[in-house]
Amino acid sequence: MAEKPRIKLPKQAGKGEVVEIKTLMAHVMESGQRKDASGKIVPRKIINRFTCSFNGKPVLECDLEPAIAANPYLQFSVKVEESGVFAFTWTDDDGAVIAAEEKIIVA
Repeated sequence: MAEKPRIKLPKQAGKGEVVEIKTLMAHVMESGQRKDASGKIVPRKIINRFTCSFNGKPVLECDLEPAIAANPYLQFSVKVEESGVFAFTWTDDDGAVIAAEEKIIVA
């Protein structure tokens, strides 16, 4: 899996403001249905789970399926009431987990 995901969210927001979060994870997302040059099936290897929490509380959790394109991009909105930390995780078929955190200050 990729070494570092790309995450874009504002560094500051007003109390009660809805902020937009964008994430991009570099990953091949092999569906398990494609064949290589010798005719063998390329084994499935996808990011199958994404989670986002804010100050320990779930914000978004989703299961990804083989039809998702390579380098999955997710965009969603969250209403923030306090300063804190968004925690993101991407879990691969083989159990590998990439985690990242981003802080936001609410003024």
